Amino acid sequence: MIDFFALALSHGLLALAALRILLRGDLDDESSADRAGPEVITPVVKDKPGLRTGA
Repeated sequence: MIDFFALALSHGLLALAALRILLRGDLDDESSADRAGPEVITPVVKDKPGLRTGA
């Protein structure tokens, strides 16, 4: 038998979270993105394990 309380609670919390996100004032505000500028991501280069570079 399905536990209706657990089902209603989980779906209710998901609906509440979605509603709070949709009602945010800064959801469609692009002025903060213009101030930050482009984000530069540098890749992390790791050494290969077991590779000896000197000795």
